[in-house]
Amino acid sequence: MPSANLDLVRSLYAAWRHGDWSSAEWADPEIEFVVVDGPSPGIWTGVNGMVEGFRKVLDAWEGYRGEAEEYREIDDEKVLALITVSGRGKASGLHVETPAANLFHIRDGKVTRLAIYWDRDLAFADLGLSWRSDPADPPE
Repeated sequence: MPSANLDLVRSLYAAWRHGDWSSAEWADPEIEFVVVDGPSPGIWTGVNGMVEGFRKVLDAWEGYRGEAEEYREIDDEKVLALITVSGRGKASGLHVETPAANLFHIRDGKVTRLAIYWDRDLAFADLGLSWRSDPADPPE
């Protein structure tokens, strides 16, 4: 049976898939938003900081989409979403489609930290996992 944390992350992607970025009720007021790697890494704090950080991510794209492929519950407070990011680079004009990952830290029904990974392998490495690991396997 899916956990409340997994249900929360799935509901976020259901809205985001349709371009609905309007709600931040899911975020803790002091959320830490981290872009770990990629063209505009950084750390922002609070809901306003998260909005600012995510705008930096979106500013590089036309038609940005992040489609969830798989969700993995890492432990009682972490859910890893394996996603495919696609869109057209504003500077290059090239269509890009790449595997990525988002790591959600959740406490008391609110996301306290959201880490964006453009390099999916780096997300797994930070968690001490192999991308081939079964979600039920303990960290290696």
